[in-house]
Amino acid sequence: MNRFFSIFNCLGVAVLAVLCAIQWQANSRLENNVEQLDKTRIEQSAKIAEQERTLKDDAADLEDLRQRLSMSEAQLQKAVAEGTRLKAALDKWMAAVNQRDAALKQAGEQIQKLAGERNETIQKFNDLADKYNALVKQMGGESK
Repeated sequence: MNRFFSIFNCLGVAVLAVLCAIQWQANSRLENNVEQLDKTRIEQSAKIAEQERTLKDDAADLEDLRQRLSMSEAQLQKAVAEGTRLKAALDKWMAAVNQRDAALKQAGEQIQKLAGERNETIQKFNDLADKYNALVKQMGGESK
């Protein structure tokens, strides 16, 4: 019976050694999985941090774009108002130019009329002077 226990004990030790080897392989496999998962976790954490930075930068860019758009809209409204004001000033100026042109035309017509009247008056004066000279000449020839 002692021999039986010795063989049984020897077999038990062998089985225990095989079980230990199997457990060691399982533990090694699990440790490798843990290391791989830890590596994946670190990579994903870095990726998440990068995406958060990108989101923050994009949010800042979006806010900047919104501010610029708001300023552009304000400038556009200001430009439209300025354009409307300039259009009104241009219309007023064009009306004044038209009035000036009409006044110049009227003044030109009046100058032409006055020049015609002056020429007519000068012609009458010259005719009168010619008649006077002729009369003086006629009277001067009679007195001699």
